[in-house]
Amino acid sequence: MSERKILIFDTTLRDGEQSPGASLHTQEKLLIAHQLATLGVDVIEAGFAAASPGDFDAINQVAKEVKGPVIASLARATKRDVEKAGEAIAPAERKRLHTFIATSPVHVEKKLRMNYDAVIDAAVNAVKLARNYTDDVEFSAEDATRSDWDYLCNICEKVINAGATTINIPDTVGYTTPQEYYELITYLKNKIPNIDKAIISVHCHNDLGMATANSLSAVLAGAGQVECTINGLGERAGNASLEEVVMALKTRADFYKGCYTDINTKEIYKTSRLVSKLTGLHIQRNKAIVGENAFAHEAGIHQDGVIKEKSTYEIMKPQDVGIDVSRLVLGKHSGKHGLDKRLKELGYNLDKDQINSVFEQFKTLCDKKKEIYDEDLRALVEDKFKIVPQIYELVSLQVVSGTNTSPTATIKLTKNGEIFEDAALGDGPVDATYKALERLTYVKGKLKSYDIKAITEGKDAIGEVIVKVYFEDIDKTILGRGSATDIVEASAKAYLDAINKALMYM
Repeated sequence: MSERKILIFDTTLRDGEQSPGASLHTQEKLLIAHQLATLGVDVIEAGFAAASPGDFDAINQVAKEVKGPVIASLARATKRDVEKAGEAIAPAERKRLHTFIATSPVHVEKKLRMNYDAVIDAAVNAVKLARNYTDDVEFSAEDATRSDWDYLCNICEKVINAGATTINIPDTVGYTTPQEYYELITYLKNKIPNIDKAIISVHCHNDLGMATANSLSAVLAGAGQVECTINGLGERAGNASLEEVVMALKTRADFYKGCYTDINTKEIYKTSRLVSKLTGLHIQRNKAIVGENAFAHEAGIHQDGVIKEKSTYEIMKPQDVGIDVSRLVLGKHSGKHGLDKRLKELGYNLDKDQINSVFEQFKTLCDKKKEIYDEDLRALVEDKFKIVPQIYELVSLQVVSGTNTSPTATIKLTKNGEIFEDAALGDGPVDATYKALERLTYVKGKLKSYDIKAITEGKDAIGEVIVKVYFEDIDKTILGRGSATDIVEASAKAYLDAINKALMYM
């Protein structure tokens, strides 16, 4: 089987940034561009130079600083746009000018209000002008999948003669289907007489949820470049997802006839998280490849299979995309094998009878909670078998607080029968309580989260406080629980519970 390299053209910084709410400033674009270079993309489309001074500056900075990939700028088929793009990419070691014009009837007649010959003339003139800035010129026929196929052949032949080295056939509005797109790419390959002088590129949008499938279908038909974005960002429903395209080619190289990319797949997860963090756009949990659930298993049958042989339910290794390990998510669908494995990982070696006993309580808890965390499991085991000793126990708590009073907490604890008492000031009654506990126990933590809920009804409802506390000395985040009708008392018990657990590691 002969191998064929597929170029990966990343447009996260251009089309991806066009996602509503995803605006990036120059330094953020530089961070992403450097990571894309580490990832190993072939082309970085850094922006649309004529769109704004900020976009021009970002492209120019990326062109100056980022080495390795080709740096591209988008430009409409106009003199001003092409000149701006040429200036922006000038410092790049390797540069591409990407110019486009629409070719579908609805765009030509309703948006551009041009005749079809004038569109071809504009495209040819733009490509010729672009060749003054670089020999690497890409032409895109916007809305190609709703264009007349013979007209597409005509304009593509003309721009290749004018010097275009890449011909992009975008599914701009996500309209096509995999079979139709395969037929279109095949038609163009067979009908454009000089197509061998250019690389066929594809750029698919996800309006019907088929962007990745369409891109891969085009690769089967002979496309040599796929335009995509990290996390599938882009206009409306987004673009073809880079991680999906790359991992499909890698995982199913048998089906895709030896097609491969130069992407360092171990950098995928890191890149995905960086883009999510800087754009502020969260990744859906069930997103393929990089979603939180992509390598997570909850069902008992699946967990049992993965424990015995990972390939039973995993077609890729999580390590291949930069994730340390797959995750067994414990919930109401989990079985004893999954529970036992996780308890062993947490350091609890229980016998069969003990596992059965814990499993009953585990299932009861699952009916109350969607997902069971490690600290929930620790609490189950420790409550059941009294594994964690209560090193410190709360004897009494007195809090003084008010509008004109500095909040003060006075706490009395017992340890091995000995009484300890101290007081502390704080920003509020809970803060004062936590500071007093830290003074008494000599254990200092950083509160990561604080949740409160009523677990009974009525005015005298019992409140449960759940805290997550990070302890630097042991480099662990520990969950603590406490309940009482007085919420400050419940808060004190929760924090003291976390301290007692932390002391086990000290």
